[in-house]
Amino acid sequence: MLDLLVVGDANPDVLVHGAPDVPPYGQAETLVGGGVLALGGSAAIAAHGAARLGLATAFAGLVGRDAAGDFVLDALSGAGVDVSRVVRHDTLPTALTVCLNRPGGDRAILTASGCLAEFGPEHVPDVAARHVHAASYFLQPRLARALPGLLREHRASGATTSLDTNDDPSGRWELAPGLLAACTFLLPNEAEAIALSGRGTLPEALDALAGAGCVPVVKRGGEGAVALLDGETVRADAPSADPVDTVGAGDSFDAGFLAGWLDRGDLAHALALGAVCGALSTRAVGGTAGQPSLAEALAQIA
Repeated sequence: MLDLLVVGDANPDVLVHGAPDVPPYGQAETLVGGGVLALGGSAAIAAHGAARLGLATAFAGLVGRDAAGDFVLDALSGAGVDVSRVVRHDTLPTALTVCLNRPGGDRAILTASGCLAEFGPEHVPDVAARHVHAASYFLQPRLARALPGLLREHRASGATTSLDTNDDPSGRWELAPGLLAACTFLLPNEAEAIALSGRGTLPEALDALAGAGCVPVVKRGGEGAVALLDGETVRADAPSADPVDTVGAGDSFDAGFLAGWLDRGDLAHALALGAVCGALSTRAVGGTAGQPSLAEALAQIA
């Protein structure tokens, strides 16, 4: 049995540092501080991080029959992720993201969705896993509609489940009926938690999301993370860090959190491991280059 099945998006990230706030048009060429090609996609980064932490991890996604798809599969398999169940679309391209990064961690994210909108439940393999994690809900509408039923099936088989919705480009933040109740854990950042709940403050958002049937686990960057379980608030501090690049830090948190949960079934330990993995991932450019091994993460906790 797998430890973890990750379902969702995978694409190359083109990470640009030092770009102006508004790049000049008119065919003007602008020199920037740096650029890196890296594995992207919330689900793919989380799967990569989980494999680095020693979990037997498989990835289910849809990529094109193109060089971008080759890049994604090579990066995942090189980390030990099982990509044998990834489907390749015959005509549509692999998704692609360009990140324009500012000092301090803020960034603009430009995504060409490619074949992501065609990813559906028929592309998700029927395999046994201790945990099933889905990501980038709003970029994959066909999967989104079927996700409540898919997660309920895995929970009926004894698995735990989680969802990291990521941002909603439409700004509507509408979830399928019954989705949160099908999730053991919901893993948003603070802004996403408030948007998903329709509440004005984080405590109100935690209460509302927990009332929908899941355990909300909210990422707060340098302030760590907070969760609400059975009316009790559980917190973890983030270790001090001087971030080089924050791309994918939330996805690396997801990987650490799930590794901690599957190891001990203890929420406080899972939060602590997630916070450490998220912080350590910021020490290098890109979402995966700085991801820690389990030994590194546990040493940081100690």
